[in-house]
Parts: sequence; structure tokens; C-alpha cells
Amino acid sequence: MIPEKKELNIVIAGNPNSGKTTIFNELTGLRQHVGNYPGVTVEKKSGGITYKGYKINITDLPGTYSLTAFSQEEIVARNYIIDRKPDVVVDIVDSSSLERNLYLTTQLIELDLPIVMALNMTDIARKEGKKINTGLLSKLLGMPVVETVGSKGKGIDELLEAILEVGLKGELKHVDVKYGEEAEEEITKLVAILNENYTLPEKYYQRWIAVKLLEQDEEVIKNLKKLLKSGYTDIDSMVQDSINHMNDILRDSPEVIIAAGRYGFIRGALRESYEETDIKNVDVTEKIDVILTNRIIGIPIFAVIIWLMFQFVFSLGKYPMGWIEFGFEKLSTFLTSVIPEGFIQSLIVDGIIGGVGGVIIFTPNIMLLFFMIALLEDSGYMARAAFVMDRIMHKIGLHGKSFIPMIIGFGCTVPAYMGSRILENRKDRLVTMHINTFCSCGARLPVYILIAGAFFPAIAGNVIFSLYFIGIIFAVIMARVLRATRFRGESEPFVMELPPYRIPTLKGIFIHTWERTWMYIKKAGTVILAISVLMWALFTFPMIGNEYSQDYQAQIAGAEIALESGQISQPGYEETISAIESRMAMERLEYSAAGRIGKFLEPVFRPLGFDWKMVIAILAGVAAKEVIVSTMGTLFSIQEADEQSGNLQEVLADSYHPLVGYNFMLFVLLYFPCMASMAVFRKEAGTKEMLFQMGYTLALAWTVALIVYQVGRLFI
Repeated sequence: MIPEKKELNIVIAGNPNSGKTTIFNELTGLRQHVGNYPGVTVEKKSGGITYKGYKINITDLPGTYSLTAFSQEEIVARNYIIDRKPDVVVDIVDSSSLERNLYLTTQLIELDLPIVMALNMTDIARKEGKKINTGLLSKLLGMPVVETVGSKGKGIDELLEAILEVGLKGELKHVDVKYGEEAEEEITKLVAILNENYTLPEKYYQRWIAVKLLEQDEEVIKNLKKLLKSGYTDIDSMVQDSINHMNDILRDSPEVIIAAGRYGFIRGALRESYEETDIKNVDVTEKIDVILTNRIIGIPIFAVIIWLMFQFVFSLGKYPMGWIEFGFEKLSTFLTSVIPEGFIQSLIVDGIIGGVGGVIIFTPNIMLLFFMIALLEDSGYMARAAFVMDRIMHKIGLHGKSFIPMIIGFGCTVPAYMGSRILENRKDRLVTMHINTFCSCGARLPVYILIAGAFFPAIAGNVIFSLYFIGIIFAVIMARVLRATRFRGESEPFVMELPPYRIPTLKGIFIHTWERTWMYIKKAGTVILAISVLMWALFTFPMIGNEYSQDYQAQIAGAEIALESGQISQPGYEETISAIESRMAMERLEYSAAGRIGKFLEPVFRPLGFDWKMVIAILAGVAAKEVIVSTMGTLFSIQEADEQSGNLQEVLADSYHPLVGYNFMLFVLLYFPCMASMAVFRKEAGTKEMLFQMGYTLALAWTVALIVYQVGRLFI
């Protein structure tokens, strides 16, 4: 507490008939003054009380349902709060009519002031069979919630204690009411413009100003015109652009979207903290939610929806993937024919086309996945999915919202890391990002198909499923470990906004899909391009020159003589030449920087059952996990290898024990995703967290693989 501060100024706000006046009377007794606010006929009541040596000045604001400035009472109440900046706003809420009363609460939250909620008429609410978890509601709304019965004087002392604590402390947990992706983007733009180009009085909270501009609040616009004068024209133009954009995408005015966001915030808070035994007069959204968020059938419904989503993505995506792959093959063949053999051809065909093409091939699947996610988000279902998983996620120290980026992670880790932004608490966000790597992304699937097909052809599907399942188990374990170590403390509960169900607009879905897909494509054209060139250089230099262990040119000449003399057929000659060239490629690879690094690191990985070739494949997987497949093709002298390459699978099966093959897949599952993902991780969480992510997943992968191999050897 701050003992020097001996006087507090508070205001009481609330809906008409919420018991606001009764609470005011209980607090002030006969110490009241009645008059009018300056310039208006609205009645003003004020009073005071001395409590524990502190003087508390109390003003009773006019009863209002909102602060939207539609009536004189609303204008007076809002202006008084903004201009006077009271030490505490006491929000009187009728607990028997929570949803309606909390609309005013959301608007008070938007003003970013210390608030204490008096949950009034709790006796009536109990009689009606309504149960309110006030402790959880307090955490969700970021303010103390005190139960009161104003008519009986109950809870008044507790309310004064809360007022004193908040008023002297002067700050509470900051909560922002969210209005949906499109609105939030426009609000962020306007806040940035206000911060960079305009100096506003301290009494104005810039996010609130941005929201009011989008709502076209006449009072705010009038005040800004006075403050900014000619400078208002520029910001007005930007506001109109934002309004037009939202109208175009969402087919609703910002005012409607923002109001829906407030009610979504309210429904999300009440869904977790409020129970009503008798459901009456529910709207369509609530009727649907009775089924989709049901504690028993909600999870099976969600599982079916996710299963259908992945079926759609992979069933439809395989066709354009095949077309793109065919196109890159033709492009490689064309460039090989027109560019003279040598350094430049290798750089373009093997380095650039091979590296970037391997990533671009997955674009259709990524685009379809983003399309489905945008559909679920815009319809309002994704928020329900988070709510359904909330109980399970809380058991591992996370919030239900954490499940959304984890689902996205099964498609691609890059948007999954970015999707973690929906988590407002930094600890929740970082833990979610740190465990997302264990959700096997689409780039790992080609590796699983290759290795499982080589060592477990009869049960390949079950083996691949086991890896996905093990990944989920490790995500759960590491969430608990991280919560108990680096990120101590319980997951902070906060409101999961449950927006009303909407029929998504095709334009809105396509815009969201394209924005996210374009980010993926840009990644392929920048980060992946750079890493592909780097990996090509490591596989190419230093060049071996004439230092081969055998005279391969003489062997080629001998094969040509044998063909001319009829000792071997044309197919036999081609097979012989291919084998010679493959052995040459292997020696060049061993001599290269990548080969030397693999040999150097082999002792570290030998206890895991991996030789230097597997080490190189793991290093190549740092660039992109799907590169592991083509790298193994080069390492084992198999040309044009892919995840279904029969020859490569046969060579792998002949070279290693199935235990080593499964252990390799485990390592690929557990160590950090591609460098493009790490670049996004760094941007979202910082360099320190990125290095921790890389370090702990590598250590975990090495430790688990060591245990599996060493224990497994005892049984073979």
C-alpha cells in the first residue's frame, strides 16, 4: 500500500435497476449531496466516507446500459470517467442478469481504468439456480469481484476493502476485449498512427480512441477535430479506409462487429464461470453451443471435424502437388539440357530448384489447410474448439486456446508459431510454442513414409500413427516440465471469446488464406532459398578433383569398350555407368564439407545407432525436414529418390536394423523444426527463446534416442 495517499476518488457505474443507488446509499449513508452536472439537467449525486483512515470521495454516475454516447446520461457518465480519471470505478452488476449488465463492464474495461465489480443481488441469483464462480470471473475480467446484497447491506465491508486495495495499488491485470482478426488489424493500424503522428492528452487511451473512431462515435470525433484541427483530415481518411475494408470483408459495419466482439467476450467469460440450471429463451448461437460445447459429445464432434479437415486437405491436395512436382521435374530437365554441365548447373538445378521446389510442392496442402482453418475461425467454431479442449489443456498447465496453434502445427509449424499470438499471457504463449515442435508437421511425413516403408512395410500405417501419438505424449510431458521449471505458475485463466456463429464470406476466407499462404511462399523464396544454397555448398565443396580412390574414368572407358564389342547390352551398360557415377558421387560427398562434418560428429551419434550418413541427413533436416529424403537418396547413391522410392527403401533395409530406423524417426520427430520455423520463432519470442528451443529439443531427441537404442539392443 501507499500510505502517503490518504484520499481516493471513486465513481459508481451500473445499469438502471442494478441496485447501484442502494449500494451508493449503503456506502455514504447521510453524507450525500445532490445537484446537476455542469451544463446538463442530469442529476449528480456525490458523497464520502472515511474508512481505515482513508477519505473516499464517491460519485454516483447516471444509470446506463452502455457508454456509446447515444443518450445524455451516457455522455455524462463517459465524459466524467475520462476527464476525472477516478482512482477506482465501482461497477455494480445485477447477478441475475449477467449478460446484459456485463456489456457496460466491457466498455469500462476498454477505458483501461482500475475497476472493482460489485456482483449485486446474489441472493436472487441463487434462488433462480444460478451459480457464479466469482474467483474465476475475477481472473477472467482482470478485476476484483465482490458479492453483495445491497438491500441487506451484505458485502459492503468487503467492497470497501477491494476499493482500498485497488485504489492504493493503482493498477490491475490489463485485459483487452478482442473484436476479431479483421477489426484488431485495423485497430492496431490506427493505434500506431495515433502514437507516431499525434500527441493526445494523457486522459485518452489510444486503443479506446481507435475503437471509437471505427464505431464513428460523434462525441469522440468532435473532440478530436478540436484537438487535431487540420490534422484530423488525414486520420479520418485512414479510418474511412478501415471501415470500408471491414464492410467489404465482413459485410457488416464496424459498430456491429465490435458489439458482437463485446458479446463474444461476455459469453466466453460466462461459459467458464457461470452455470444456469434452467435454460430459457436461448438464441440460435446458444442452442448450437449446447451441442458443440457439450462436455460429453463436444470432444468427439471436434475430433470428427478435424479428421474431415485433414481428409479434405490431403485427398484434394495430392492432385495439385503432383502437378507442381511434375512441373519442377520438367523445369529441372529443361535447365539441365540448356545449361552446360558444371558449377552453375549444379547450383541452379540441385541447389535452388531442388531446395525451393521441395518446399513449394507442399503449397497446395498448406493453402487448403489455411482455407479450412479460416473457415472454422470465421464461422466461430474454432473458439468453441478451444473451449471444448480447455479442461484437458488446463491439466497440462495450458489454456484451451493453446490447442488451436497445436492443431495448426500438424500442417506447418510456421503458422502454428504465429498462431500462438492468440494467447495473451506470455508464459502460456512460450510454453505452447516450445511444445509445438512435437506436433508432426507435414514436412516430417515424407520421412516417416520412407523409413516406415523400408523397415515395417506390413505395418507402416500403424508405425506412423505411433509417431504422431508419441509426439502428443511428449508435448504433454514437456508442457508439465516447462511449467514446473522455466515457466513456473499456473496457467492464467482469461476469457475465450465465443463470437456469434456467422456464415463466412468467400472473399474473407480467400483473403485470410492468401495472406497466410503468401507468407509461406515468401519463406520459400527467402529463408529456404538461402539455406538450400548453403546446403548445396556444403555438399559440393571442397571439390574432390582427381583424388578418387579408384580410376573411375578407366572403368567408364572399359564399359564403353564392352558395349561396342557386344560383351554387354545397352541396358547393362547404362546400369554399369549409373553404378560408377553413384560411387563417384558418394566419394565426392564424403570429401565435401558436409561429409567431413558428418564424420566429425559421428562419435556423438554412434551411441544412438546412427552412422555419418544419418548424421548428414539430420543436419540437412535443419533446413527442411522433407530434404532428409532427397539427402538420403544422394547418400545411398540412389538417383531421383523420394519417400516412395523402392530402391532406396531396399538399400536402407539392407544397411540398418529396424531398431535404428525407428530410432531415426523418433529423432526427426523430437528435434526442432526447420530453420524457417526457427526464424519465425525468433521473431515471435526472441533470440534467447529460439536458442533454448533448439537446444532443449536436440538434447531431448538425443537422450530419448539413446535410451531407445541402448535398451532395444538388449532384446535383439
